[in-house]
Amino acid sequence: MAHLYRNARIHQIFGANTDVGKTIITTALVRASASKQRTVQYLKPVSTGPLSDADDIFIKRYASDLQGNVLQTCLFRFRDPVSPHLAYNLERARNGDSSAARLKDGDLINAIRSHISEIACSSDQRMDLYLETAGGVHSPALTGTSQADFYRPLRLPTVLVGDSKLGGISTTISAYESLLMRGYTIDAVVLFKDDYYSNASYLLDYFGERSIFLTSLPLPPPMHSDPDENFTITKEYFADIQDEGYPEALVDHLDRTHMRRIEELHSMAGRASNKLWWPFVQHGLVKDEKGVTIIDSAYGDFFHTYNALPSETTPTPNLMENVFDGSASWWTQTFGHSHPSLALAAARAAGRYGHVMYPQAVHAPALNLAERLLEDGPGKGWACRAFYSDNGSTAMEVAIKMALRAYCKVHGKNMSVKEKEKLGVLGLRGSYHGDTIGVMDACEKASVYTCEWHSSRGFWLDAPSVAIRSGKTMVDVPESVSACFELAEDDFVFDSPATLYDVSGRSTSRLARCYEEYIKSCLRHLENQGSPRLAALVLEPLILGAGGMKFVDPLFQRVLVDIFRSTTVASPATGRWSGLPVIFDEVFVGLYRTGWESCAPILGVTPDIAVYAKMLTGGLLPLAVTLTSQHIFDSFLSESKADALLHGHSYTAHPVGCEVANTTLSMLREQASSTEWSEMKGAWCSPKTSNPRRQDTTMWSFWDPSFVNSLSHLQSIDNVMTLGTVLAIKFKGSAEGYQSHLAQSRLSSLSNNPDDELSDFAVHYRTLGDVAYFMSSLNTPLEVLRKLESKIISTLNNM
Repeated sequence: MAHLYRNARIHQIFGANTDVGKTIITTALVRASASKQRTVQYLKPVSTGPLSDADDIFIKRYASDLQGNVLQTCLFRFRDPVSPHLAYNLERARNGDSSAARLKDGDLINAIRSHISEIACSSDQRMDLYLETAGGVHSPALTGTSQADFYRPLRLPTVLVGDSKLGGISTTISAYESLLMRGYTIDAVVLFKDDYYSNASYLLDYFGERSIFLTSLPLPPPMHSDPDENFTITKEYFADIQDEGYPEALVDHLDRTHMRRIEELHSMAGRASNKLWWPFVQHGLVKDEKGVTIIDSAYGDFFHTYNALPSETTPTPNLMENVFDGSASWWTQTFGHSHPSLALAAARAAGRYGHVMYPQAVHAPALNLAERLLEDGPGKGWACRAFYSDNGSTAMEVAIKMALRAYCKVHGKNMSVKEKEKLGVLGLRGSYHGDTIGVMDACEKASVYTCEWHSSRGFWLDAPSVAIRSGKTMVDVPESVSACFELAEDDFVFDSPATLYDVSGRSTSRLARCYEEYIKSCLRHLENQGSPRLAALVLEPLILGAGGMKFVDPLFQRVLVDIFRSTTVASPATGRWSGLPVIFDEVFVGLYRTGWESCAPILGVTPDIAVYAKMLTGGLLPLAVTLTSQHIFDSFLSESKADALLHGHSYTAHPVGCEVANTTLSMLREQASSTEWSEMKGAWCSPKTSNPRRQDTTMWSFWDPSFVNSLSHLQSIDNVMTLGTVLAIKFKGSAEGYQSHLAQSRLSSLSNNPDDELSDFAVHYRTLGDVAYFMSSLNTPLEVLRKLESKIISTLNNM
C-alpha cells in the first residue's frame, strides 16, 4: 500500500553509499521538523550492531532537548555490525532455527506499512515521518534483496544523501539513476560541503539541470575520543546548522513538494475529464470526477490510486488506495507492474540503440527474439519467419495480408481483380481481432467494434461454448449447430474441465461428428449461394476475448481446422503447398495467459500464421510479432519489389521492445517450471489426465477449483469458466449483451475498500456487458489470489 496523508508528510532517506552521513542529515531533518512544533516519527526498519551505536538511539540522543514530540522506532534489531542480510542469517544460526521459515520481503514491507499507517492515522496534528534505510541504495535488505527493489512497493518520496568524499560524484549519480529507473520520486539531494573535493558544487549543476533540489550542509566535526566531549561538540554542530537555517530550508522544500503532489493528484480527474478521449468509454456516462481512476503509480499486481474522498473513520485518512489490477491492465501484465528486470532490459537497449532503422538491417535484440520464438517458443516446429509490428491489431492486419497473398498465389491465377477484392475469411461469431479497418472487416458486421467504413468480408460460424454451471462442466451447443445431428444429454456434460480439454480423447465422440456435419453443411450452403471465396480461417483459439470472454469448445475449433484443410493439402507430386491459410490470433491467449505458451498443442494442430503481442514484453511497452510458415513466406518471394510484403511501421522491431521481450521469455520459461505452477496444475488435474506425458496439454488455472465451483452455484450466476490466469463470470438477467451494465452494477462494491478483514485492497475490474472477468499476472502470489476470491464471493453473497 502506498501512503499519502494531508497532515503527515513522509520521506524515505536513501544513501548513495555507506558512511555518507545519512543519520546525521536525518537527525538534522528531525530537529528542524520538531522545531516547527510538529510530531516527528523516525523509523529505522532494520538496525544492526550494538544498541549504543544504533541510529534510532543516535536520534534520541540528539533530539531529546527539543520541545516537539519526537518518536523513534526500530522494527528489527540484530547484534552483529554487518549488512542486514548477514546479521539476520547469523542470528538464525545462533538461535538454531536455520531450517525455520525465512522472513519474506512481503512480511517486512507489511510491517513497515502497518507502522506507518498506525502512526500517520493516529492524530490530526501535523506530523513528519522519516524512514532511514541502511547502507547504500543497493545494500541488501534483510532478505538479501537490493534495498532499491525492496522498498519500491512503498514508493515513498525520497531524499538522497549524496557522497561528499572522493568518488562521491559517481556514486551519487549512480544511486540517483538506480532509484529513478525504479520509479522513485527524488524530492531532494543532500550532502556535506567539502571544499577540497567540491562534489556539492558539481552536483548542484548536475541536479539543477534535472530540476532536482540540492542543498549542502557543513561538514560535521570529527568524532572525539571522549564520549562526553563528543556529545557536546555534536550537539553544538546541530545547533549551529539549525541557527544558520540549513535543515529548515530543506524541510520547507519537502513541505512544498508534499503539498504540490496532493494538489496535482487532486486536479487530475477534472483535467482528464476536460482533455482526454478514453478508448471504449462512453463519456456521457462519466457523470462526475469520481468515475475517474487516478493512478499515481503501479507495482506488482496493484495500482496505487488517489482517493479524493477517503474514509472519515481516522483523523488523517490515507489518500492512497491499494487497488488490485483485476484486468491485468487490459490483459498485458505478465509479471506485474514495474518489474525491475524488465525496466533494466528497457534501459539497456535504450542506452545502446534507442531506435534504429530495421528494413534490410539487423540488431541483436530483434534477431535473438526471432530465433527464440521460432526455435524454442510458440513457433517451434512449424514457423520459419518472424515479422514485427507495433500491436496486436496491426500484427493481425499483417497476418491477413499474408494469408490473402498466399491464397491468391496458389488459387488466384484465374481470378480477376474484382474477385480478389471480394475474398473473405471464415471465423467465429463474436470474434474480435483489433480496431484497425482491415481486422474489423474480418469480423461480422453485427459486432459493436465497427465504424462507418466497416464491411464484413466473410462468414462466421456459431461456436459451442464451454462453461461450469452449478458445479457441472458443460458444453453449450447453439441450436443451429445441434439441429443437424441427434445428441444425448450426456454429450454435453463432462466429469471435469480437464476431460473436456482432452481434444484427442474426444475426437471420435458424437459431438465431434455433430460439429463436422454443421461445419460442412455451412460450407456447402456458402458454395451453393455463390458467396465470395473464403481465403483464410481466422481464429481466436479457446477464448473469444473482447467478444464477451466466451470459452469456445476446443474440439469445435480442431474439427473446423481439419475440415478447412481436408481437401486442400500439399500436392504429393510437387510437395508444394496448396491449402487455405489458418491464422491463430493468440494476442490474448498466447504466452501462458491461458496456461499454455501456445494453444496449438491443446488443439492438436498448428497454424500457418500466428500473432503474439500484449504479454510479449511483459506488458511494459507495445510490440507484436506475426509468425509464419515457410509456404506463407514463399508467397512473397520473387525478384520483383512489387511482390514483397510492403507493410511496415516507423518503429518496427524497436530494440527496446525486443530486448524486453527477450527478458520476458527467459522469465516465462523459469516461471513455467516453478513449484507453484506444478501445484496449481495438480489441483485441476483429473485422474483421466494425470499422465505426466500430458501435463503440458492439461487444462489448469490459477483460480482455486473450490472457489470456481462455489461461484457456479450462486443463484445470480449463469455460469463461470476459467483457464490459466483468466476467470469469467456470466450473470443472469440480461439480454443486452455487451451494452448491458449488469456485471458492472453487480460487482460495484469491489471498487470500494471496506473496513473489514478483506480491506487491504480494493479491486479495479473490467466488464463486457453481463460478463465480468478477472485475471492475474503469471506470478501473482497465491495468498493475494485467495484473498481476491474471498472478496468476490463476499461481494456476490451480499449483493
